[in-house]
Amino acid sequence: MNQKVKNKLLYKQEQLPIFQNRMYDTEREAKSCPKGDIELVENQITGLVYNAAFRPELMAYDAHYQNEQALSPLFRQHLESVSGIVDRCMGRSTLVEVGCGKGFFLELLQGKGFDITGFDPTYEGNNSRVMRHYFEPGVGIKANGLVLRHVLEHVQNPYDFLLQLKLANGGSGRIYIEVPCFDWICERKAWFDVFYEHVNYFRISDFYRMFGKVVESGRLFGDQYLYAVAELATLREPELDIDDTVMFPQNFAGSLIEPDLAEPVQSAIWGGASKGVIFALLKDRVAQPVRTVIDINPAKQGKYLPSTGLLVQSPADALSNLPKGSTIYVMNSNYLEEIKEMSGNAYRYVGIDHE
Repeated sequence: MNQKVKNKLLYKQEQLPIFQNRMYDTEREAKSCPKGDIELVENQITGLVYNAAFRPELMAYDAHYQNEQALSPLFRQHLESVSGIVDRCMGRSTLVEVGCGKGFFLELLQGKGFDITGFDPTYEGNNSRVMRHYFEPGVGIKANGLVLRHVLEHVQNPYDFLLQLKLANGGSGRIYIEVPCFDWICERKAWFDVFYEHVNYFRISDFYRMFGKVVESGRLFGDQYLYAVAELATLREPELDIDDTVMFPQNFAGSLIEPDLAEPVQSAIWGGASKGVIFALLKDRVAQPVRTVIDINPAKQGKYLPSTGLLVQSPADALSNLPKGSTIYVMNSNYLEEIKEMSGNAYRYVGIDHE
């Protein structure tokens, strides 16, 4: 069958950076970063939503990739909530975190007495419980539960990937899956939350179609994330449910242009991560550029954002040159009160993801 017949087109965007969390040492290098197109579709066989223009061969993660959020107290609270779900649904013995990144969540669980092993080929730390390779058949570990946080949205064929995890774990056990919530993206018309790096966009109902038994599911982190805990043995190929197709909003990127906003002398973005990269780029394309980027992550400060080449500054450096009353675009409203407090409540704050 022709691929175009299988897919319903939802949204297109051209030439986004392939890594929105890849930081660059120079403005020139940042502006010339690798780019790719977005062609968001709903597959009419599986019902899954993904970027049909995605090219996996472009993706090569390295030490320049910075997506650590745990510096924020609010995000640490989120991870505490997740640890409670893992404890409640899977227990504390013989767990595996697949794609554990820099190991922050794994070590949080270890500190609480969880018996957990991590797998991530890009891991850079010295924790002996982290294996620097993939969790795949032959690793010799059968876990009571697998933890899969913010990995599945990056994998081109999610069902095939989950099948490999099931086989690697002997066909049984439970899995905790956490991903961005596509329903939230649609509800908020969050055009700044569609990234090349995220090939998949999930709804909770997707996991009920992929698993025969979902133990628990819900939304987290101000509804921006969703989670599902499922029995690996019940994994199955998803099929489109014609009564539950994606309700993609009309005029999805309508808030991109702000015709009634009198631009202040200066404005800033607070949050030099994924949302900030896309927000800055698309605002620049509609001739409403933002020149200042603030982030609390020291690993981002002094580096440049992909595509726009904007310099990421610490709050102290950026605010010293930002006139009081200027607009600060807050990339994630979960952090709005934190940001107001850090900046002395001296600016006009716009939470870009507010309804």
